[in-house]
Amino acid sequence: MASCKETNNKEMTAEQKTDLKTPFVWENANLYFLLTDRFNNGSVENDEQYERGHDAATLRGFEGGDIIGITQKIKEGYFDKLGVNAIWFTPVVEQIHGNVDEGTGLSYGYHGYWAKDWTALDENFGTKEDLRELVETAHKHGIRIVLDGVINHRGPVTDKDPVWPNDWVRVGPQCEYSDYDSTVSCTLVANLPDILTDSEDDVNLPPQLIAKWKEEGRYEEEIASLNAFFERTGYPRAPKYYIIKWLTDYITEFGVDGYRADTVKHTEADVWVTFKTECDYAFAQYKKNNPDKVLDDNDFYLVGEVYNYGISGGKFFDYGDKKVNYFDNMFTSQINFEFKWDAQGTYEEIFSKYSSILNNELKDYSVLNYVTSHDDGAPFDVKREKPFNAATKLMLSPGAAQIYYGDESARPLIVEGAEGDANLRSFMNWDEIESNPATQELLGHWQKLGKFRQRHPSIGAGVHKMLNEAPYVFQRTYTNGDYSDAVIIGLDMPEGTKNMNVASIFKAGDILNEAYTNTEVIVNENGWANFETENTVVLLELKK
Repeated sequence: MASCKETNNKEMTAEQKTDLKTPFVWENANLYFLLTDRFNNGSVENDEQYERGHDAATLRGFEGGDIIGITQKIKEGYFDKLGVNAIWFTPVVEQIHGNVDEGTGLSYGYHGYWAKDWTALDENFGTKEDLRELVETAHKHGIRIVLDGVINHRGPVTDKDPVWPNDWVRVGPQCEYSDYDSTVSCTLVANLPDILTDSEDDVNLPPQLIAKWKEEGRYEEEIASLNAFFERTGYPRAPKYYIIKWLTDYITEFGVDGYRADTVKHTEADVWVTFKTECDYAFAQYKKNNPDKVLDDNDFYLVGEVYNYGISGGKFFDYGDKKVNYFDNMFTSQINFEFKWDAQGTYEEIFSKYSSILNNELKDYSVLNYVTSHDDGAPFDVKREKPFNAATKLMLSPGAAQIYYGDESARPLIVEGAEGDANLRSFMNWDEIESNPATQELLGHWQKLGKFRQRHPSIGAGVHKMLNEAPYVFQRTYTNGDYSDAVIIGLDMPEGTKNMNVASIFKAGDILNEAYTNTEVIVNENGWANFETENTVVLLELKK
């Protein structure tokens, strides 16, 4: 990691805070996660592709969201107002053309996790020029782009999508998840061919991929690029290396800033060592070739989806018969499936636990916390009965924050007619944002917290300390080189008059900004901040 947490800065005061530009650190990222097909339809011209029908079950077909739609919202400033500084969207590579019956009705690859061709974009999502514009637009807004990469499997077999050769994939047995082998050397579900990621044997390209490239007039170009990759690396032409090459090409071509890796625990761990090596190489090449487009000196970001990993495990995921460290030499961060349960606790229980682990067992790494996601059927608040509480806990917890599209607008997670994870994947509720005062109030809460967090690396990457139990007041401090950051936050504060001892961070005469209401506060000679606001959330920062 480019940043470095400090655990011995108890004596740091706001006087030490420098005027250096606020650095972006991945440990404090406000990462917005969206389903490309379900966020915003920027162009209706790409809605009908590959003769995909309208016969899918509820929320299991393509609904029009695309890359252009994401770019539009960046240009409109939607993410800026939320304090979002990274966007992760579901895979946009070409998906299988046919549909499958998942037991909940017919389904297409709208979600992006059923790859047909890793080297092409799906026409329902857009073109490579659309992706290039998205990345460039995001970077102009100080927003990093995280792609979603799948190495474990390709898409299901259909009459339009024949199975690949048996030296590329296995079609059984189905995973039992009882130990390491029955989680790795198997197919996730029936009819989802599993890439032979354990193979080190040379294999030829699948004949259907060769035929496709020839028909599209790019066979020679793709072969030349593959030859150059294998000559440079010396890797055998085994399936995993082909896919790693195809995924890392998006780094050198477009300058994306990170990858979220899908189904990490279903491949051998050394796959991710190689993936990191090649991602780092590709990112370095992009920076070398495009010095004017480099945002900062951060390393390439890799966050893993080790399903059911929790922060309490530290660096390790327990398969039952063995534990695997997916951090060292692999991932910057892991998605934290434990947060939704921890969010049931008090603020102090969450904050102190996370600060302790992140500044000790996971020092120099991080976790990505979430309250809802695209495939977690037991989210923190499935009925959206506590949306303000969800926002406060997520955005003020140590670690990076994953805002799942519609968290900020209470997009329903239970949809009539939908089954299973389709409930979690409805189209973004833009109409509610435009017309519903209650939705606008909730969005405003997310925006205030998000912008404050964006300005202060101490919130996600710093050290937590409780200052007062009731009403609840705490501080966060962060130091990295010459840069320091410190804030004091109050939650469940009384409405009206506030009396807060802020001497641990701020000194007498300091002019503060209470960022939730944009109220000026002056610290008195005894180190207290006395002021009046109607809100119960207090966000204190040194006024610039």
